[in-house]
Amino acid sequence: MSSSFKQWSENTLMLRAGIDSQVFPESSLYIVGLPIGNAADITLRALWVLGLADVVAAEDTRETKKILERFSISVPTVSVREHNEMTQSHMIIERLEKGERVALVTDAGTPAISDPGARMVHAVRQAGYRVIPIPGASAVVTALSAAGLEPAGFHFVGFLPAQAKARQQQVQHLAAQKEAFVLYEAPHRIKAVLADLAAALSQDRHVVVAREITKKFESFASMRAGELSAWASQHEPRGEYVILVDEQRESAALTLTEKDQLWLRALAQVMPLSKAASTAAKITGFKRDDLYQWLMAEKSVD
Repeated sequence: MSSSFKQWSENTLMLRAGIDSQVFPESSLYIVGLPIGNAADITLRALWVLGLADVVAAEDTRETKKILERFSISVPTVSVREHNEMTQSHMIIERLEKGERVALVTDAGTPAISDPGARMVHAVRQAGYRVIPIPGASAVVTALSAAGLEPAGFHFVGFLPAQAKARQQQVQHLAAQKEAFVLYEAPHRIKAVLADLAAALSQDRHVVVAREITKKFESFASMRAGELSAWASQHEPRGEYVILVDEQRESAALTLTEKDQLWLRALAQVMPLSKAASTAAKITGFKRDDLYQWLMAEKSVD
């Protein structure tokens, strides 16, 4: 038991929360959510468990030690990364066999959510030991709460493939679905990903680009898919991103007269479909994307 446990056990906030009367079993793996940027977002229960743990299994021990030191918690750490997760799982299970409490953390947010941890959780459960979640920050939920998407389900994707061709194929697959989806992205790939989304999504589909969530320069930019490339060109990539694509809303059926259909087909013969749709939208008042889809359907029939 760490020396910091006594410190937390005497903390007034801890006592008011009733944590001192709760049970924290030995021989258990605790999945501890950490802040995603703002250190003040750590929970009282997370601090209590970290102080009580015999060891903290961390994605990057250097990053984890920073937050432990910030809160005067002195607990040994071991590295559990993507490439050694299965090997380290055996070591963690051996510690659980001895009756230890192990806290699993990632650099930011909740372990096993687009971060290492899922394989270890599975291995520990298979070995017959308890896995206890200690809820904390999660970038996907935090971003969704402030994005203003339709209150329906969503598909959490996380990070897209690093290879351009594989990434573009997945983006096209996601764009063809009607449900909302959420992506994570790093600054060095954000412009390429936004360009892929702009090319694949319906131009009027609602997209929110969230950056540096909970930090000093936090921002949420809401726009249509057709505006993504322009937005990316005006903003220098910085920090971690969450990209939220709203569900594809049903468009009203086009009621084109026979005459309109004739000149639209003629227009599509002399210019690209995207330009023909834009021109027709100005004349008819219909949405550019609806007209583009109609022209695409016409082309497939030819």
